[in-house]
Amino acid sequence: MHLKQYALALILTTLAGGAEVSASGSSSVGEDKLWYSSPAGKWLDALPLGNGSLGGMVFGGPNVERVQFNEQTLWLGDEIEMGSYQPFGDLFAGWSHSEPTDYRRELDLSDATHRVVYKANGVTYRREAFASYPDQVLVMRFTADKPGSYSGVIRLTDAHQAKIIADGNRLMSVGRLSNGLEYEAQAWILQEGGKIVSDNATLRIERSDKVTLILAAGTSFANDPSKNWRGDAPHRRVTSRLEAAAKKSFEQLHAAHTADYRNLFDRVTLRLGDGPSAKPTNERLAARRKGDADPDLEALLFQYGRYLLISSSRPGGLPANLQGIWNADLKPAWYSGYTCNINLQMNYWPAELTGLSECHEPMFRWIQNMAVVYKRTKDERVRTPKGRGWSNYSTTNPMGGTSHWGVHRPNSAWLVQHMWLRYEFTRNKEFLRTVAYPAIKEIVEFWEDRLVAGPDGKLITPDGWSPEHGPVKKGDKIVLQEGDRTPHPGVSYDQQIVWDLFSNYIDASAALGVDPGYRAKVASMRDRLLGPRVGKWGQIQEWMEDVDDPKDRHRHNSHLFALHPGRQISPLTTPEWAAAARVSLNARGDVSTGWSKAWKINLWARLYDGNRSHKLIGELFKVSILDNLFDSHPPFQMDGNWGYTSGVAEMLLQSHLSEEGVPLLHLLPALPSAWPDGKVVGLRARGGFSVDMEWKRGKLVSSVIRSTVGTKCRVLHAGKKVEFQLTPGSQKVFQIQE
Repeated sequence: MHLKQYALALILTTLAGGAEVSASGSSSVGEDKLWYSSPAGKWLDALPLGNGSLGGMVFGGPNVERVQFNEQTLWLGDEIEMGSYQPFGDLFAGWSHSEPTDYRRELDLSDATHRVVYKANGVTYRREAFASYPDQVLVMRFTADKPGSYSGVIRLTDAHQAKIIADGNRLMSVGRLSNGLEYEAQAWILQEGGKIVSDNATLRIERSDKVTLILAAGTSFANDPSKNWRGDAPHRRVTSRLEAAAKKSFEQLHAAHTADYRNLFDRVTLRLGDGPSAKPTNERLAARRKGDADPDLEALLFQYGRYLLISSSRPGGLPANLQGIWNADLKPAWYSGYTCNINLQMNYWPAELTGLSECHEPMFRWIQNMAVVYKRTKDERVRTPKGRGWSNYSTTNPMGGTSHWGVHRPNSAWLVQHMWLRYEFTRNKEFLRTVAYPAIKEIVEFWEDRLVAGPDGKLITPDGWSPEHGPVKKGDKIVLQEGDRTPHPGVSYDQQIVWDLFSNYIDASAALGVDPGYRAKVASMRDRLLGPRVGKWGQIQEWMEDVDDPKDRHRHNSHLFALHPGRQISPLTTPEWAAAARVSLNARGDVSTGWSKAWKINLWARLYDGNRSHKLIGELFKVSILDNLFDSHPPFQMDGNWGYTSGVAEMLLQSHLSEEGVPLLHLLPALPSAWPDGKVVGLRARGGFSVDMEWKRGKLVSSVIRSTVGTKCRVLHAGKKVEFQLTPGSQKVFQIQE
């Protein structure tokens, strides 16, 4: 990465907003669309809509439209038992016209709208659908270029066999799960022209010009452990949402939805290559699987990850689960829950990096709730003997109920890392003081109580685990056994997470100017921690003992937490450990599950090897990206999508390191040769910065760096550094000169 023929030169300083490209990214060009020339044949061909809590998979069938929908609080289980995330039901619209021609369906990421257009009987039919966060409803409108073209039947089904009621222009399902959770869905049908007739729990449309469906759903779940997770029955809430939405025109509903969504989505744009292809998305994906170059498809998948996070994680709701909010199975894989040995954390890797800080908030609320639950638990396996801090099991539900599969003590430390990230990127002192610092400090206290002195006097965790395997003795040999959870002292995964926790605490305490005595004590403990060890074949050891197998291809890279998402290992600060991390990654190989490949994209980016990251992108597209661009473990898991988006961001901009407390913004640290030309607007960096970059023929041309809070900054590119101080709202424009 040493382009010595280039130097970083400051050529202009202006106030924010003076650059050619706005901070919002609204000057984007091209199309961020998934599109297909045929309707979805199965669930994993359908396209997702979501407003953070209400999600729908839209099939786009011309004769029978199906929307399979979910509401994120429809959960079996409780504070003790795991249960599982449940599907809600389906909304069907069946139309009596002939088979279509000139069919197209698309998901437009620029306004989060699903569209279908086709011709039948000489009539052009169109439909639009979106899930509105402002109005908390899913809306679908059917139109045609000839009056009276819509005749058919609208029906609602319930995944738990609740009775369907037709009342006027309304369909309802009302039920109760076995854990006592009440739920309700309502679909209101508004037509222009023709008439609507109730017919045996369905609604029949006769010769209407336009038909609009408005869907709302809710449960009696309360996101509050002090209320035992229960609130009011959902009927009044669901009805009021529909009544309010029905008073607005489709155009008004769509305008409010679009404005809200674009406020988030438009913050970052990415262009790679020559722009979008004219081929349908599934055909482009098939060609990419064969090895054809398609940089714009890679940019589209990056933006799709942002779309999915906006659609499944909004303030006031629950965090995105293993499948976001989309699920059609009564018994989904791994409960569609929160697995905290990487998966939940990976869901939120792109949140701060790509300008979606608000989407991070449900995770913080859930962490606070879990602290309440696990401080009062009677489960002796996870109770804290001294009552300080908390930990839990590897997999949990929204209420803290667990599968009991494995105690996972470092998960709370990894989770509160995200609170520190929120502060790092926003520099919001109020958030740090009231939310992040107390949460981080109590987990530091938890580990202060647990750490013990090892044989060489180093502090180690006494009973760790490296997800999700471990060394066991078979005969005279040590072998690595899948799923083994035998406790081991000083496991690298634990040690690295605790080092990261202590480092975040030290920085948080200093930022607030509080607890200097305890800060010094934590710094002393951090210095005594057993750090990464280089093993006999040059690898980062996964365990305190040198028992790693160079043929181990396990999907988890737990012993490389310190490289990503941690900051303990870097080629800039610890080159020997970075070299050992490279050895470990090479041994793991590039072939793995979807989310694992996504993690490796991030890991190789942190090693400044953009071509290797891009090779992993190729592997991801080859076997792990489905036709609707969902990631597959298999089965499908949303964490791979979000890990990919994070990985692309890390290839273009890194800011996890600092020098003398000054954030270090590393521009294009891992740009692959496959992306010779490109432009990104609005990526976020620690310290409260927003960064735009343009590059051509593999070389940076210009960059704009904006500050929201006004801090000192160092910019690194091609081995050259520039340091400057920005005031709040100001920017620096850089141009690269030979």
